[in-house]
Amino acid sequence: MALEEYLKKRDFSKTKEPKGRVAKKFERIFVVQEHHASHLHWDFRIADEGVLKSWAIPKEPKNEPNIKRLAIQTEDHPLEYANFEGEIPEGCYGAGTVKIWDKGKYELLEKTENSYVIRLYGKKLNGKFVLRKFPKAGRNSWLFFKVKE
Repeated sequence: MALEEYLKKRDFSKTKEPKGRVAKKFERIFVVQEHHASHLHWDFRIADEGVLKSWAIPKEPKNEPNIKRLAIQTEDHPLEYANFEGEIPEGCYGAGTVKIWDKGKYELLEKTENSYVIRLYGKKLNGKFVLRKFPKAGRNSWLFFKVKE
């Protein structure tokens, strides 16, 4: 089950995060959420396979080409999470403030086991971006960057 890990980590009697489910139909959307948790980071999420594939990016994503950001893949989130903003209470997984930093649609240009090549249509992030596995930094490590066209 694609959302099993997401559901295990949350107590929905305490958090207002959406439960959600795997969607059969979905639009190719993306969202970047600024997450003030134990450490400030940006959660980059793209709708794929009926869920939001998710990465935590420790430094603010940039719209300039070739500025690489480490992106740690995290558990899949339900599509409803793309609209989530608010407080995750203390004592809950991911405790802190979540706000939408950027949001829009994307076009899938290429997908392999080790990379995504996408075109983002957001207010802050626009253009062709790459997510590429970066095993030197760890099992769930990827690089996220814009490429010059």
